[in-house]
Amino acid sequence: MNQLPNDMENTLTGSQSSHASLRDVHSINPTQLMARIESYEGREKKGISDVRRTFCLFVTFDLLFVTLLWIIELNVNGGIENTLEKEVVQYDYYSSYFDIFLLAVFRFKVLILAYAVCRLRHWWAIALTTAVTSAFLLAKVILSKLFSQGAFGYVLPIISFILAWIETWFLDFKVLPQEAEEENRLLIVQDASERAALIPAGLSDGQFYSPPESEAGLSMTENGSSVHQVSKSETELRGLPTFFWLTSSYS
Repeated sequence: MNQLPNDMENTLTGSQSSHASLRDVHSINPTQLMARIESYEGREKKGISDVRRTFCLFVTFDLLFVTLLWIIELNVNGGIENTLEKEVVQYDYYSSYFDIFLLAVFRFKVLILAYAVCRLRHWWAIALTTAVTSAFLLAKVILSKLFSQGAFGYVLPIISFILAWIETWFLDFKVLPQEAEEENRLLIVQDASERAALIPAGLSDGQFYSPPESEAGLSMTENGSSVHQVSKSETELRGLPTFFWLTSSYS
């Protein structure tokens, strides 16, 4: 009998924690969950995420910027028509910038096809373009005579090299991880909504079951009606769960 108060106290603490967890579960709002699911599904229906769209815009900027620098180089070296014929029709690997422009076109076509049209979620396409760009530019810088042609002999290879590696960094550290994180969030929200749909509505204090009154707590009045005599111990047990009533009746 001396261990009963301690057992009752431990059980009461566990009961309070379980009620708190129930309140946390019931605090989930199905409407908010459905709104989140619809927002994620709306992003999926758009077909391309915002961060992937930004990446595609940067790839387009890469092509346009290299093209602009190449056109400026054509004007500086004696006019567009003459220099264009010299670099395209009479192409020379050691002195022409036309291949650097074609390298930018190659990156643009491969990356847009892979990550905008096919919507790949792997890094192999960007690895291919960056490897080809790096190898080609390193070989051209070592073997060609671009440095003897002024500032553009430095600018175009360096700009192309930097842009290619920025694209690699942006895809590998921004696009792919963020899209994977959004997909995981969608799965978590869907799982939470399914669990919330299986949980019944929250229980109020008046919905807990109370055991029937025992005959020991009844006394007969002069009219023959029974009156329940509430003792002090029973009054203290009013706020406890059902099993404490059962424990007190057996004690």
